[in-house]
This record gives sequence, structure tokens and C-alpha cells, in this order.
Amino acid sequence: MVVFLIGPVISVFFLSFTDWQLGEQSFALVGFENYISIFQDDVFLRSIINTALYIFMTVPTTLILGLIFANLIFQAGPMRSIYQTIYFMPFMATAVAMLIVWQFVLNPTVGVWKVVTDVFGVEAINLFRNERTALPTLAFISIWQNIGFAVVLFIAGLSGIPKDLYEAGELDGVDSAFSRFWRITWPMVSHVTFFVLIMLTVHSFQVFESVAVLTQGGPNDATEVLTYTMYKEGFDFFRTNIASAITVVFLLVIGTIMIIKTTWLEKKVHYS
Repeated sequence: MVVFLIGPVISVFFLSFTDWQLGEQSFALVGFENYISIFQDDVFLRSIINTALYIFMTVPTTLILGLIFANLIFQAGPMRSIYQTIYFMPFMATAVAMLIVWQFVLNPTVGVWKVVTDVFGVEAINLFRNERTALPTLAFISIWQNIGFAVVLFIAGLSGIPKDLYEAGELDGVDSAFSRFWRITWPMVSHVTFFVLIMLTVHSFQVFESVAVLTQGGPNDATEVLTYTMYKEGFDFFRTNIASAITVVFLLVIGTIMIIKTTWLEKKVHYS
């Protein structure tokens, strides 16, 4: 914990108040100068907006679709394990290899995307090089990849619901599919929903591979996200002080969101 977590966090926090850059032999304390600098940087501000939009597109969609598919698969009988495996495979796949496949599939010249657009008689644009479509396309890939994670966890939660609850619900007039879901299923998997929500949010905050492989933050910073900005500042421009300040902001934002979720949402969770 000290070597791999606490120590690095303390080091990054300290470096964010210095002018140290990678390779230099000395440094000086500069106070909040690095923080003032990043909040005056248009690229950094754009990365915050893009990260928020990415989370807004991926987390609710993955959560809802995961719950829907989990309910359908849970009722699939002997085929349940096969469907679980199929949905979970994208989550287990090597990220870079998976992204390269998507790069080919969505290629506007030789990919499947070209075939689909030809069928509908429209022009195949480069989804990764269009400012309006680049970020939603990355979000779509993330949803495709993470639905299996949500499905497996929701199926585990559904398996733990006692059948006598549904029988008691029928006696109390809870007989339609929607009412059973709303009054019994949803409350009984709320603890799983809470966990999945936190994990998906953290995962979306940490989006990096898809940006680095497919768009490199472009076009025109349309897919610039916090982790990629952090990486560029630290390892492309060697401005370790700026990268450290961005990292501290990143940790504070994600920490604040987690505190809000655990103090507010957890009160609405049923564990039994």
C-alpha cells in the first residue's frame, strides 16, 4: 500500500506544487501556479467536459442495458451460461487488440461500416475523424465492452432473490412483469446496481486505451479526456509538474463523486 498507492499519491501531490520537469536535477516550489495554469488551459478544460460527456453516455446506458440483458438471460434456462460467456468475452478481451478490430470494422473505405452505409445509400464518414461522432463512437465501444461485466454481476444478484418473494407478491396483487420488476427485482438487486454504478463510473473516468489507439485526442480535441491529457503532459511534453497537478484534480474529482455516491446512494440500497 505504501509503495504502490500511498507513496505515489503523496509524491504526485508534492510535485504538483513544484516546477520540476522530467529529467531535471533540481526543482523549486511554485505554490498553486501549476493549478492556475491548467485551469487557464483550453485543452484541459475541454478534457474535463469530454470526460463528463463520456461518463454521461456510457455509465447509464451500460447499467440499464446490462440489467435488461441480465433479466432476459436469467430466464434463458440451459442457454444461460452460453449467453453469459458471449456477453462477457468483450470485457475479457485484450483492449488494444479489440480496439484495432474496431478500427478495421469502422473503416470508411474497407470496413463493415462502408458496407452498411452502401446498403442505405449514404456516405461512409470516418467516425474517428469527425468532431461530432468521435466521442460517441468511443462511448459505443465502451458500452459494448462493459455490458458483459454488468450482465454477469446482475445475474448473480438475480440468482439471490428468493422465489417466495414473487409468490408473496402475486398474493398482494403484484402480478404484471413490470410491477414485479419495479417492486421486487429492482429493490433486491439495488446493492448490485450500486456496485456496478461505482465500477462503471471509475472505469469511464479511466478511459485511455481507446483514445490513445483510435483518436489520439482528436479531431480538434474532440476526444481529449483527462487521462490522455495527463499522459501527454507527463510523457510527451515531459511537464511532470503540470501532469501532477492534473492528476491531483483527477483524484479529487473522482474521490468527491465516490463520497457522494457512498453517502447518498447507499442509503437507498437493500442488502437483504
